[in-house]
Amino acid sequence: MIGGDATTSFRTPSRRWPSLSAHVGGAAMLFVAAGIIVSALVELGAGGDETATMMLAAGVVAVTGFVLWRGTQVPAKMTASATFVAVGSTWLLASIAGAVPYLLTGTFGSIDNALFESVSGFTGTGSTVLAPIEAAPRGVLFWRNLTQWYGGTGIVVLAVAILPFLGVGGMDMLSAEAPGPTTDRLAPRISETARRLWQVYAGLTVAAIALLLAVGMSPFDAVTHAFTAVSTGGLSPYDSSIAAFDSVAVELALVVLMLVSATSFTLHWRAVTGRPRIYAESPLLRFYLGVFVVFTAAVTALLWTQQGLGFGKSLRDATFNVASLLTSTGFGTADFVQWVPGTQLLLLALMVSGGMAGSTSGGLKLVRARVLLIHALRELRRIRHPRAVLPVRLGRDAMPERIVQRVIGYALLYVVFIGVGCLALTFLGSGLTEAAGAATSAMGNMGPALGEAGPASNYLYFSRPARGLLMVMMLAGRLEIFPVLYVIGRITGALPGGPLRRAVRRTTALVPTS
Repeated sequence: MIGGDATTSFRTPSRRWPSLSAHVGGAAMLFVAAGIIVSALVELGAGGDETATMMLAAGVVAVTGFVLWRGTQVPAKMTASATFVAVGSTWLLASIAGAVPYLLTGTFGSIDNALFESVSGFTGTGSTVLAPIEAAPRGVLFWRNLTQWYGGTGIVVLAVAILPFLGVGGMDMLSAEAPGPTTDRLAPRISETARRLWQVYAGLTVAAIALLLAVGMSPFDAVTHAFTAVSTGGLSPYDSSIAAFDSVAVELALVVLMLVSATSFTLHWRAVTGRPRIYAESPLLRFYLGVFVVFTAAVTALLWTQQGLGFGKSLRDATFNVASLLTSTGFGTADFVQWVPGTQLLLLALMVSGGMAGSTSGGLKLVRARVLLIHALRELRRIRHPRAVLPVRLGRDAMPERIVQRVIGYALLYVVFIGVGCLALTFLGSGLTEAAGAATSAMGNMGPALGEAGPASNYLYFSRPARGLLMVMMLAGRLEIFPVLYVIGRITGALPGGPLRRAVRRTTALVPTS
């Protein structure tokens, strides 16, 4: 039973299969099944015809998850590689489970499309192959947005929060799943840290629903858009996304929600527990908001002077779309593919950067971008002062060199993933603009890309093999590369000599992550 004695089961502990991946993955599938049940009830309330089918989907996922969870146990000893494999495997199992309602309800006629939509949801990417969106059953649309809410702070964090008896390696699991170069411990126990992160997340979700109701959304729209705003996912139950509302109030409310959700949850927790001044004291928060203001001003100027839009319209479109892409949400109010090239280059840079570390945002993370910039300036200064001690500082604090090296190593891997992904997509038949935009968007968990895969279109433009590659890139971007590398290495390790497994070990040995 959940929360009970870890050694109590219908089998003796000695006969359980020791597998962290299957144990945590099974627990995650139980949470997925609960979400499908809630979505089935929404379908029932909307008078739809797919309630029974969705309940069947929930039953299939629940039984599978229960067997995996109760039939396995946490190994007595775990390595760092086992932790990463467990995280990657859990996200893969959750994504497969999330595709079951799409298949059984006939929303998608093929497994690959259903899996693409599920992976896009759980990773908070927001890319879609569903067309037309509004023709899908209400319960399915609710489930589609709920997958992004699940993925916001991580199904693994949820499992650790509710199943504290996982205990061993908990901080490693949280570090492997949570976006950003480091994971702050908010409490002595890892389960308590995970619970506090989810308390902040749930509190933001409730506040978001209330705010969206206040600006005129229906209850269904308020809940579904709150799910994807707080998770910075960006899926909408409408083909035209936020443009369907054509409301300045709705757009401003979502801008606030996106910016708040892409702010470090550690700051939020400490602010609501007695240190509200921490917002003003955070140099990274000032940097984050500064980037938003500067890019909004630049895009506004380009739209006003080169695109020919009025100043009010330029400011409105720039504010929303800069917030949407900076936070990796991907909501749309305008087709920025039609904007002048200068604005598209600025928005492409935002796709890479992402929001703050420790938030639900995707991308490289602004803290890494700032560290890279400071490190580059430091190397220039060393040319003139080769013996000078020049630490990388974030505010008043000097960052340890080992963290700087991790940031550099991760950034190199991130760029390599985008470059290789772009090249592979062109080989698979995609245009260069679409390939570059999709690779950047997938790694940044952004959603819309460029060209034929822009915010006014969908990812059906890409071939099936290309969409398969994009699924891997979405997972790599959400899990910050290493868990996916370890899963691939574990799979290919079964081959003679395990060449990719050895390559993964060498790479991650150069760039430690925990």
